[in-house]
Amino acid sequence: MKTWISFLLPEDEYKEKKVLHFISEGAIILFVYLIAMLFLNRYFNFTIEVVLLTSIAIFLFYVYGRYIISGIEYTEVSTKKSYRKELKVILVRISTFIGLFLLASLVFTGVPGNRNEWIDGAGLLLGISIVMFSSNFISLRSSYKKNKELL
Repeated sequence: MKTWISFLLPEDEYKEKKVLHFISEGAIILFVYLIAMLFLNRYFNFTIEVVLLTSIAIFLFYVYGRYIISGIEYTEVSTKKSYRKELKVILVRISTFIGLFLLASLVFTGVPGNRNEWIDGAGLLLGISIVMFSSNFISLRSSYKKNKELL
């Protein structure tokens, strides 16, 4: 079935069905959160920005977290050799991101002028790199375990 959201979904029918389940679960959690905010707003004074940003974050983190933990991203990884190969691909991808981030940072913001700017840039890059590696590694490990059990 093709809808306006089809461009966001994977081509694989199984993955597409699982992602739609995750999105549906996230929507239900989001709905419950917003209902709770309606009642809690009588007792606490929440700003609209806080409620909107936390609702977006809850939805995105839930859907992305479920996708990572589900083990459906790396369907072809079922042997130790393919696991190591994919781990190397992840490391190359992150290294490429680091290089491109540094290059773009230098082009758009210039060379940092003082120590605090260097620390800010390095901290941001390190944080993003750790999150990227962790999410890819957890997804790879989950996929490997799931695919190994299927064999």
